[in-house]
Amino acid sequence: MPHPNLRLYVDAQFASPYAMSVFVALHEKDLPFDIATVDLGANEQQTAGFADVSLTQRVPSLHHDGFTLSESSAITEYINDIFPGAPLYPLEPRRKAKARQIQAWLRSDLMPIRQERSTEVVFYGVKKAPLSQAARESAEKLFSAAETLLSHGAENICGQWSIADVDLALMLNRLILNGDSVPERLVVYAKHQWQRPTVQRWAHQVRPPL
Repeated sequence: MPHPNLRLYVDAQFASPYAMSVFVALHEKDLPFDIATVDLGANEQQTAGFADVSLTQRVPSLHHDGFTLSESSAITEYINDIFPGAPLYPLEPRRKAKARQIQAWLRSDLMPIRQERSTEVVFYGVKKAPLSQAARESAEKLFSAAETLLSHGAENICGQWSIADVDLALMLNRLILNGDSVPERLVVYAKHQWQRPTVQRWAHQVRPPL
């Protein structure tokens, strides 16, 4: 297979959960790619140059042979459709739809958790104040859904590993790594997912100080 002309644009702190999802997807497919960092603190995502490679002016964005694409779940579906290798989603349509449902939900809901447990907790070891009532309610919603998905002792949410497992484990780790109370079954699941070699590659990126 020829070297694909692939460049992934990520945040300079390597803390975006969405950039992480695409980074893991590319490695799961065993694809060589370049990384370009975007300093979100300096608003580099709003520059004209970056707008040329990101319609939505957000990270992650992927450049592939003149084609550009933003929004992480759109990118991982594209990678899965275009490149051979390990599947990123279940092949069975309903299980694939379930994985996509989880991805969409984690990106559009649970805002109190995302606000009060930023990924600085996960990737920089920052500790945050106790959860607000709204965040505790979001956490209970997260736990209920995750425990339903992992019923019957499943290791993965769709019967086989998918990129949605990376996204769910990251959301849980926002709480786990801060020391918040999380059901033990979900702690075990998140730790298992976090040890995946492609996930560890992202976890061990060299990050600038906050």
